[in-house]
Amino acid sequence: MQEQKIDNSDEKNIEDQYLHTEENIDIESKNESESVEEKNQTGESDILSEPTYDEVLEEKNQLKDRLMRSLADLENFRKRSDRERKDAELYGGTRLARDLLSVFDNLSRALDNIDDELRNKASALVEGLELTQRELLSVFLKHKIDQIIPSEGDKFDPKYHQAMFEAPVSGTEKGSIIQVMTNGFKIGDRLLRASQVGVSSNVDGSKVMQDTTTSDKKPDVNSDSSLET
Repeated sequence: MQEQKIDNSDEKNIEDQYLHTEENIDIESKNESESVEEKNQTGESDILSEPTYDEVLEEKNQLKDRLMRSLADLENFRKRSDRERKDAELYGGTRLARDLLSVFDNLSRALDNIDDELRNKASALVEGLELTQRELLSVFLKHKIDQIIPSEGDKFDPKYHQAMFEAPVSGTEKGSIIQVMTNGFKIGDRLLRASQVGVSSNVDGSKVMQDTTTSDKKPDVNSDSSLET
């Protein structure tokens, strides 16, 4: 009897295992069918969501516009960088050049105060000073530093000239230069130092000349006496 019970329990366990296996197979097949169905639905949704021709054309125009803007920005950056590089090369030594102007002024004053006697006694020294001045000017020209040399009678230009005084001078027009005190300098298009000049304050140069000649003319005494008689 005991053996029969054992056999029955074994058979029951085998049946349970078989049923469990069948259930697992059914579940797996069901999951596979669901996944296939989901893929089919996804494929259908992808087909349905394809962009239209107008959408593609609009997207292409947007990308083209972004590309053109990027190219324009790149070109502007290249030009700006090139301009800044040239400005740095040209104007990088502005402070040094401005400081060297006093050296040039001192050389010019020293040469202006040399008379013929001193030139004959120390000709070598004078020649050395002149060579130094010419060398300094050549260095200035090499670095685009030019002199501003006004002349008497030129029109006063506030861009390059600095008026140190005003005075009425006969035979001159108002605003014309009547005296040059120091020459100016510029580097490239930028002013290093303005020329220091004196400016005429005449309202009308011809009137001043006429008044001056009239005041200098002496009266004719004989003509006055003849009138009295």
